[in-house]
Amino acid sequence: MRDVSGQAAPGMTGRQWWVLAVRGACAIVFGILAIIWPLITLLTLVVLFGIFAIVSGIFTLVGAFRGHHPGGSRMWMIVAGVLGVIAGIIAWIWPGITAFALLMLIAAYAVVIGVSEIIAALRRRKAGETEWMWVITGVLSVIFGILLFVWPAPGALALTWLIGIFAIVYGVSLLVLAYRVHDLGHRGAAGTAAHAM
Repeated sequence: MRDVSGQAAPGMTGRQWWVLAVRGACAIVFGILAIIWPLITLLTLVVLFGIFAIVSGIFTLVGAFRGHHPGGSRMWMIVAGVLGVIAGIIAWIWPGITAFALLMLIAAYAVVIGVSEIIAALRRRKAGETEWMWVITGVLSVIFGILLFVWPAPGALALTWLIGIFAIVYGVSLLVLAYRVHDLGHRGAAGTAAHAM
């Protein structure tokens, strides 16, 4: 959203940076644990994924209900948040899940969340926001999900490494996005203040 001077309205996207940062940090922690824990059991991986999906979903919902979200992007953030929580709950209430079923659950989660993020990003762009990192994080998630669907990792170790690497890359992209959103918020506020002087 922009004011009549053409400056980004302060406090609109800038308020959400910490939500993105928390999601990114959770993804990185999840990824690191999956990689450095070579003897991780399937049950432990399920529990870790459940925690990650629920925490990420909750913070996505928090971000959806805070601040202004142009172009109907709020609805898609809510969709992503709810689906994240549901995926985490499914992982927890299905303790006997097989490696293949877990793979498909994570793949479906990644694709649906990625598509939701891309749609939200495109709606933001129509409303005047041009931060392409929103789209990049969504595309990364979709690509990872598709890779899991078409090229399942052979063996538990390969599966945990693949999931861990994606989680770290996705988390880093969210942290970069958080920094960009925070920076845009500051620049918008500074520009508005300068215009008012």
